Formats: sequence, structure tokens, C-alpha cells
Amino acid sequence: MAGARGAGGAAAATGARPGKRPGGPEAAPEPEESSLAGAPAPSLQEGSDSGLSESEESVFSGLEDSGSDSSEDDPAEEEEEVSSDEGHGGPEKTAGQQAATPSPSTEVARAQGCEEYAVDSSDEEDIRNTVGNVPLEWYDNFPHVGYDLDGRRIYKPLRTRDELDQFLDKMDNPDYWRTVQDRMTGHDVRLTDEQVALVRRLQRGQFGDVSFDPYEPAVDFFSGDLMIHPVTNRPADKRSFIPSLVEKEKVSRMVHAIKMGWIQPRRPREHSPSFYDLWAQEDPDAVLGRHKMHVPAPKLALPGHAESYNPPPEYLPSEEERLAWEQQEPGERKLNFLPRKFPSLRAVPAYGRFIQERFERCLDLYLCPRQRKMRVNVDPEDLIPKLPQPRDLQPFPTCQALVYKGHSDLIRCLSVSPEGQWLASGSDDGSVRLWEVATARCMRTVPVGGRGRRGLSAAPEPSPGGPAGGGRHGSAAECLCRPRGARRAACPLAGGLRGGAAGGPAAAHLPREGPVTQVIWHGRGDYMAVVLAAAGHTQVLIHQLSRRRSQSPFRRSHGQVQRVAFHPVRPFLLVASQRSVRVYHLLRQELTKKLRPNCKWVSSLAVHPAGDNIICGSYDSKLVWFDLDLSCEPYRVLRHHRKALRAVAFHTRYPLFASGSDDGSVIVCHGMVYNDLLQNPLLVPVKVLRGHTLTRDLGVLDVAFHPTQPW
Repeated sequence: MAGARGAGGAAAATGARPGKRPGGPEAAPEPEESSLAGAPAPSLQEGSDSGLSESEESVFSGLEDSGSDSSEDDPAEEEEEVSSDEGHGGPEKTAGQQAATPSPSTEVARAQGCEEYAVDSSDEEDIRNTVGNVPLEWYDNFPHVGYDLDGRRIYKPLRTRDELDQFLDKMDNPDYWRTVQDRMTGHDVRLTDEQVALVRRLQRGQFGDVSFDPYEPAVDFFSGDLMIHPVTNRPADKRSFIPSLVEKEKVSRMVHAIKMGWIQPRRPREHSPSFYDLWAQEDPDAVLGRHKMHVPAPKLALPGHAESYNPPPEYLPSEEERLAWEQQEPGERKLNFLPRKFPSLRAVPAYGRFIQERFERCLDLYLCPRQRKMRVNVDPEDLIPKLPQPRDLQPFPTCQALVYKGHSDLIRCLSVSPEGQWLASGSDDGSVRLWEVATARCMRTVPVGGRGRRGLSAAPEPSPGGPAGGGRHGSAAECLCRPRGARRAACPLAGGLRGGAAGGPAAAHLPREGPVTQVIWHGRGDYMAVVLAAAGHTQVLIHQLSRRRSQSPFRRSHGQVQRVAFHPVRPFLLVASQRSVRVYHLLRQELTKKLRPNCKWVSSLAVHPAGDNIICGSYDSKLVWFDLDLSCEPYRVLRHHRKALRAVAFHTRYPLFASGSDDGSVIVCHGMVYNDLLQNPLLVPVKVLRGHTLTRDLGVLDVAFHPTQPW
């Protein structure tokens, strides 16, 4: 713009200056000529500005001035004025010539005008969109978002990027976090450091201006000290000491209204309490009509014959009854007075407890509940689950049939042969006895030596020929086998063999490190698991009879092992520690499931014949039922015993399970497991068997079911 002004000034400087305005400052043309480098200066004979009127010149001057913001353009404006004055004194041209011959200053002004909008730094939000305050939601269904200064549409940018492109842009573009979308144009705008700092200050609740100090010291312009000179020396207004005519008119109107009685003076209200009968009959229009749950007042009992001044003789108390009434507490007495007999009504004295009874009556009215509480009438019998009768769940053990006598000390464990003909028992007297189940006759006594806790288990041999039993005593495990014919039979186990006499049992001896606490056989009879009371990962050992080898299946210990059990169907081994039961897959050699009994100390373990449910007994008098297909938490916890549980067992054929406790009782329960997976097991206690005597605070130590009979 300065160059355009300089061109006008140079053209005006070549001729005379008769039309110069009075009082205008003179400007040197040299700086303006240097600003138009390479532009030919028009001569006076061309008449570039001589044909323009004063109003037309002001139009171009306005375009030139709009692009200039500095004070250095004043000399150029002076030259422009001089050029305009000289043009008025020259020959006039026609309108067609003016339109056909544009002036150089006009072309420069137009060129500078285009650059002006390109470098505009105004405070508007976006100068390209001129929709004003029109809501941008109106353009949602249109391809454009507004109009520019020339009236052309501003089309929305094509956004074909999906979420994956946005994520890649977020990872690759370091300025992604400071890029926002301009709603006026739809384009992405990168925020500058100053704008980001402003946003952060506003998010922290600070002021937008950095230089603003909210804690700057306050300037006390006025003080309480008496000053000689006033703060302002402005003279008082005239209305401050002349009565107001408007107020005079308002006062006169109010006086007239008071005289006419239109305005009454305010009288003090009398705060008199309002009383109403709290227990009156309910009326929708009365005060009590608001109380929808109104409770009527409790009524006094009507007086009887005992309160008469001349009661019948049977209501008068005797001397003993009067003394007994006086010795009773006031709350225990039937009547709060003693009936008396008077000859006439005039002889009745004043009632001494009249004030006390009135006071108690007022308390009854005052403390009576005003709200009726709706109680749910539930029959307690409905809360008890509907269980079948025990007589409908027979057969199950009901009475004592046989007693097997022969041991001289505590019997620690029992084991029944798979066909149910033989019963083996281990005792603290150091012997293992073989009984005939049907006759309770002791068929064989095998001394194992030593004292302490011993046990055994029985399972069928791989080939038919009779029962085989495994025993434990001290720190060794033994396998007792029935001889076949006249030959001496020995169990093929490494670790020492003990031969038996002809017709007697043969034993295989396995010395171990630590006392043996349990021996359990696999259902096929080829594997035997032994639990040792030792620390470390060798607490559980598995022996295979056919291959004459033993192995420790675990590499590390998860606590003291209490019981182990083989799964009847799957290759699972269940290991019960003090606080949990772990199920291991023997083929995959991995942990399949961990059950949480939620009891202090697990004492016993039993697996259902189907293999989907197990029960655990604990020393804190709990019997826990687990459904392996349902959850790792207990399905049901039974607390029928009063003392610690020592043993639990399932029946192999009937839906029965039993638990023995130190309280000397055996509880037999009906446990039906359905084939339908959507139906939960049915657990019903059916019988409590008593009769065991407690010895050294120990009751029932082991429980075993007959394999075929409900015994």
C-alpha cells in the first residue's frame, strides 16, 4: 500500500501544485519513489488521477488506508491529496475513458487487498466462514459448512479414515494430542504452545492472562483518618437540598388513601395456640384427614365387678392374698388395686391413684405409634424346604446288627472287600484282623508289630483269587496277599519281601522315610497311593505292583497332606491338604481344579462313585459337599455333628453317604445325584446311629459301607 501511495505522490511531484489543501504538511517524495522498485512512474500527460472525482478518490484511499497500520504512511497520504488536487485542475475525461483506463494506484491497491486477507491477524474465530451465529447443526445434512467472503461454499473435508487410521495417526503423529477439529470449517487445526498453555491454565482453574496477579496488594484509596481536603471537590447537587416534588405527590396520595380507608394500618397478630382433638373421628375435611395411616386411640378396659364399691364376696381378697399382693412387684400384679367393700356410695373415699392413672393414660396417648407398620405374615413352615420323608428314602442303616469283637485297643480303620464277604480292621494293638461279614467271625489275625496309628485298604487283585490288603505301621507299608494253592505267594514289590507259611498270607514290605498315615488302592488294583507324615514333596507316593516301581508325583509341597483319593472314572488324583483340595490330572501332569472347603482343617475325603461329587470332613464339625461341575466353592455345608469329623464315606450302589464324629454318632444321609445336570443333588439326613463309647475323647474313627448291601 505504501508503494501505491508513493506512485501517486511521484506523479503529483512532476507538475505544479495549485490544488494543495491549506494547512497540509509537505512530504518529501524520495522515500516513496524508492518503495516502487521496478514500477514505471506515470507521467502527468497520461492523466492517471486527473479524471477522478473527490468521492472516487476517497474510495481508493480507503482501500489503501485499510491495509496500512503504521504511521509512516502519512507522507504518502499527503502526496495523494496533492495528486488529487492537481487532477481537478486538469482537463476532464469521459466516464468511458475512466472505466477503460484503470489507474496504476487502483491495480496496486487491488493486489495489496488480496494479500491483506492472506495475512490477516484479526481476533475472529475463522475469517473464511461467514455464517455468523447460525447454528452449525443446520449444515449436518449438507455437503458444505458455510460460505466464504466471496459467497462460495466451504465444503466439508472428506473423512474416510477409520479407527485403525486414527490409531496409526495417534502413534505416528507427535502433534496428535494438540490437534483439534475446527467446527466452522471442519479442518484439523494444530494448537500453538500459547493456546495449549491457555487451555491448561483454564483446566487448573487459573486466569487466562499470564500477567494477571490475583494476589496483588490492594491499594487503600480511602482510610478512616479524618483528612483536611475532601476526596472530590465536586459541589453538591441542587436536588440534595430542595424537597422532591415526586415524593411530595406520593405522600399526598398515601394520606388520601388512609383518610378514605383504602389503606388499613397493620395490626399485631395474636399468637393464640390452636387445639384440636388428636383422636377424634377422622373426617376428610378435618385436620386428621391428612393422616392416611391414622391409628385410633387405645381404649381403656371397662370396669368390672372388682372395681365396684360393693363387689361380690368372691372378689374380695383374703388376708393371705392381700399379703401376697403386697409382696409382688407392681408389674407382676394382676390388679393395681385391692377390691374393697363399702356400705354406700357416700362412704367411698377419694381415689388416691387418680392423678397417677391420668398421667399414665396421657403417656399412653402420647407414646402411641401414629404409623401402622405393615408386617408380612409368613408361616415359619413355609421357610423350611420341602424334603421327602425318610421312610420314602429307604433302604438305609437303621439299627445295630453285628458286633465284631477281638481287638484290645482302638480300631483305627476299616476296609471291606469288593464282593462284600470279608472285612479287614486295623487297631492300635498292633494287629490286622480279617473278619467274615455275615457271621462276625475272625478268620485271620496278622500281627504287624509296634503300636501307634496303623491302617489298611483293600481292592481286588488284577487276577481273581481273593482279596488283597495293604497295611501300614511305623515307617513302612505292607501288602498282604492270599496264597494260591499250596504254593507260597509273594507280592511283587521291591523293598523287601516277607514270605508266609502254606495256607497263610504273604507280605511285601516297603520301608519308607517317615510314618505312613494312609494307604489307598486304585479301582483296578494295580496302583496304591501312600501318604507319609513327612515334610517336603515326598508326602504322596504311588506304587505300581505290576512293574514293581514307586514314584513321587509332585515336585513341591502345598502344605501338609491329609488325605488322597483316586477318581473312580477319570485319571485324577485328589489331594486334600489342611485348607484346600487339589485335583491333579495324572496323564497330563497338571493341576485341574482347586477346591476351597472354607474350613479350618480337612480330616477326611470321599469321592462319589460317579466321580462328579466329593465330600470332605473337617475338625471344625463341618461336612462339605462339592459339585465338581458346578463350582470350586462348596455346594452345601452340613453342620450336624457337635465335634470333629473323623471319617466320611459314600455307598457304591445306593445314594447314601455317612460321617463319623468324635461325638460318638454316625449320621447317614440320602445323597441323590441326578443325571440331569440342571437339577441339583438332593441331600437329606435320614438316620443318626448312636451307641459308640468315647475312649480318650475319641469317638467314631472310620466309616465304611458294604459294597452291595445298605449296611
